[in-house]
Amino acid sequence: MDNHTIKTVFKEYIHPLDSKVIQKMLDHAQIDKYVKKLDVLTFMNTFIYAQLKQLDNLQRISDTIKRKKTVQRLVGIESISKSQLSRKNGDIPSEIFQVILHHLIQKLHHILGPKTAGKALGKLHLIDSSTISMCLSQYEWADFRDTKSGVKMHTSITFCEGISYPNEVILTPARPADETQLDSLIVLDKNVLHVFDRGYFNFKKFDTYCAEGIRFVTRIKTNTVVHVIEELPIDSSSPITRHAVVKIGKMKNPLQLVETVDSKGNQIRIVCNDAKVSAQEMSDLYRNRWQIELFFKWVKQHMVIKKLYGKSENAVYNQIYLAMISFCLTLLMKNKIGYKGTLLEMLRWIRDFCSHSITTLISKVFKEPERSSRGRRRLDHEKVFQVTVAQYELGDVLLLDDLTYDPII
Repeated sequence: MDNHTIKTVFKEYIHPLDSKVIQKMLDHAQIDKYVKKLDVLTFMNTFIYAQLKQLDNLQRISDTIKRKKTVQRLVGIESISKSQLSRKNGDIPSEIFQVILHHLIQKLHHILGPKTAGKALGKLHLIDSSTISMCLSQYEWADFRDTKSGVKMHTSITFCEGISYPNEVILTPARPADETQLDSLIVLDKNVLHVFDRGYFNFKKFDTYCAEGIRFVTRIKTNTVVHVIEELPIDSSSPITRHAVVKIGKMKNPLQLVETVDSKGNQIRIVCNDAKVSAQEMSDLYRNRWQIELFFKWVKQHMVIKKLYGKSENAVYNQIYLAMISFCLTLLMKNKIGYKGTLLEMLRWIRDFCSHSITTLISKVFKEPERSSRGRRRLDHEKVFQVTVAQYELGDVLLLDDLTYDPII
């Protein structure tokens, strides 16, 4: 078996993309009709490799392909210039990679969904947005503030048993308010409980969700008018200071209200439209909202999205979608080989063994420790004492005058 037929880690990594299905979609849309060299699949493989290796500019990508034969075999192209990469990145409609990302998200739901089924509170979807700031003079299309531009990632993630994976990602210029995308991030499933912050506060939407059986937990603003319907008892030993049934603002439907304090001692008020959720569960659920902040932090630190490859809207959106695609592929690989470490550790394994065979990666990941020593052992002082006493009783006392270090154990 030669190097061209060995199933490499990178080939196994991109396998969930289903290249045949993607090619049919591209053929139907006639995306690569007149392309001879850098088609969409090759472009996608190239930029996924760049995400893995954290190649943060087009020149580095071009140079890496040109110098390394192994990389050429992995991505399927022998050489490509910086300008060609730039043109292709700006020309491919970002909707293509958005569809591919949704395809991977469905795979994650299919694989990880059954593992989260049967939980007491059902599926937990966390909703928030994160802004990537950019230079105003170079990205005028990305309206944000008077002094800078930006792109906002409106995201919902599924979180259960310590695992976070995206459910929806919507990219827009940073100017529109978060609540404009809330309906698109909501899942029409009565088993799903949505958790979001005050940026998505809208009385009319909340009433609609109550009428449609969509469950949610959110934090209310400090100036929100609260009409108390009934005060409920609380456990004096818990951090919850108040539990009540209320109506807020202009809402017609009642909600549960819980008042508690955060880690800094500041009061927070949380509402939920599910009467079956206890006060303590409401508090715990809202605290889980921090997991989506950790998700954004992880993606920004370990995927290439802070330094942008291009300046057009298509180029920026393509890069972010490809980063999210790489995140999903990493999680799918971790699940496939049954790796129990962190997602970052899995990413590093893939990054280091990208051009090696998949069997090599698995053997390294699950290799038994070579060390056979039992480690540093404590001296059994009681045993030493008993042996010394026995020697003394037998008359063997010369050792007591010997200063040579010769431990019994």
